[in-house]
Amino acid sequence: SRFRPRVHYGVGARERLRSLIYDDRRLIIAVNHVSDTDPYTVAAAAWSSALRPVIGRTRVLAKDELFVETEPGRTRGRAALAERASQRRRIDMMGGIPVFRGKDHGLRAAARAGNLMMDVCAERLRRGDDLAVFPEGTCNDGDPAVLQHVGSGIGHIVARARAKDVDPTLVVMGLHYGPPPGRFRGASVHIDVPDLTLPEKPITIARTVAEYLQVAVELSVSEY
Repeated sequence: SRFRPRVHYGVGARERLRSLIYDDRRLIIAVNHVSDTDPYTVAAAAWSSALRPVIGRTRVLAKDELFVETEPGRTRGRAALAERASQRRRIDMMGGIPVFRGKDHGLRAAARAGNLMMDVCAERLRRGDDLAVFPEGTCNDGDPAVLQHVGSGIGHIVARARAKDVDPTLVVMGLHYGPPPGRFRGASVHIDVPDLTLPEKPITIARTVAEYLQVAVELSVSEY
């Protein structure tokens, strides 16, 4: 099923992850965004991978509508409502942090909410949580093998965490669901831990994340 992904690793990545978790290092897991159900695929991948020990303390950034039972202005049948409730429970289990997007709430409100969200993420890291982030910000409706633009948000989270004396380690996770008609029925996941120290400036951090995440995405495609 789509929530039983096949997990692959970069050279030495599994051992590196286990070492980082044993040393109680904070992780920021950057994931490409292909489907609305990506947060659940990430949770399933974590459950069957070296990331399993951090599931209970990993906060997943997800769009705000996944935190409500119904979407505004939309009437749903009983089965759809049950599915939405089930998704909500999964998000709650993963310790989700809502992301409010400009196209849904207006740029000014989204900017204020985004600033608060980055503060919350940095504080969560300080308290001992890890983060899973979709730095593209929106689903990729084009070529799933080509990463979309990565904004500076992930860089600001890292910078704010450092201001709280936390220096998180980057983990990249590439997702690929295969070509239609099998798309979203099964996933290939590639996990790597780049052996690097992230730069200082938020925009440079974002560019570095994009570079390594693109490689993970390409490998997830080739390993499908």
